[in-house]
Amino acid sequence: MIQTLRRLVRPLARTVALCLPLLLVGGPAWSASAAPEVRLRVVGGLAGISQYTRHERRFWAEDLARLSGGRYSASIVPFNEAGLAAQDMLNLVRLGVIPIGTVLLSQAAVEDPDLGMVDMAGQNPDVATLRRTLQALRPSMAQILHERFGARLLAVYIYPAQMLFCQRPIAHLADLAGRRVRVSGMSQADFVQALKATPVFTEFADIVANVQAGNAECAVTGSMSGHTLGLDRVTRSLFTMPISWGLALAVVNEQSWNSYPPALQELIEAQMPRLEAAVWAESARETDVGVACSTGTDGCDRPRKGSMVASRPTAEDEARRREIFARRVVPAWMKRCGANCVTLWNSTLAAQAGVRAQGPE
Repeated sequence: MIQTLRRLVRPLARTVALCLPLLLVGGPAWSASAAPEVRLRVVGGLAGISQYTRHERRFWAEDLARLSGGRYSASIVPFNEAGLAAQDMLNLVRLGVIPIGTVLLSQAAVEDPDLGMVDMAGQNPDVATLRRTLQALRPSMAQILHERFGARLLAVYIYPAQMLFCQRPIAHLADLAGRRVRVSGMSQADFVQALKATPVFTEFADIVANVQAGNAECAVTGSMSGHTLGLDRVTRSLFTMPISWGLALAVVNEQSWNSYPPALQELIEAQMPRLEAAVWAESARETDVGVACSTGTDGCDRPRKGSMVASRPTAEDEARRREIFARRVVPAWMKRCGANCVTLWNSTLAAQAGVRAQGPE
């Protein structure tokens, strides 16, 4: 009941302040030429990250008009440049304040943990495993979005693998003990606590400043994202185990969707799987490129190269990851999520993950 009220009240309090800038950003672009039949307003993912700069922005701001012969177009702005909090995005889509938006799954899962079961810390050691996990859970995620938020799932994006950047050397997971570690979500917090470390919740844009200020000496973030932020300038050691992947959901308000011409709906439905596939391929590639750029080794295609020292997980580390996931992360997640999540997990992922969930006590 409390969570339901929070979902309703917090966005309503913000709506008046948010509507004006969004309308200014996303309103029609008047010109002497004929205006498009429909001009969409889109709030995209994190600014400065390849998912947005190379894919989302290009599709909505350029490709949509080209593919439709100018009949349809869109304006897009990244949520963190629109003055929006990541945790509010899904509710703002539900209210129709944002017709189409990209939602960080780690933030949506704070109040709706059943959406986050696809990307818990320690769950998916590689992209292939993540694909299987998403395939199993995608129908239930789409149903939750429809029933709870009146939203339609358009695509699921990933960021490069979330790895550990540390100031002091880290050669094994056990080396995290006693350190303060930046995390972005609850399951990452559960994971580092199992290693006797202290989780520090920090917004993406504040990671470097947080490390420089001494509030955290390690940070979990994307391998390429860390390099883009300059995190490799203030840390020395990179542990290359994928802790998680940082999924994001592209969703559309269903009332807005139903108002679109059928031809526009068909175009979006045809193109979103292609956009999703391009983002996944880019993020998989950037997982390795990010490591190369942060360490200054071959394979970096960016102008700047760092000088970090990379440590690869050993068989012992992988065994520890599986143990933490099974004994700490899954039980803690199910306790937050409730009996319905236990049932969903056991019917979709228990066999694949080799972990059967128990009901919350």
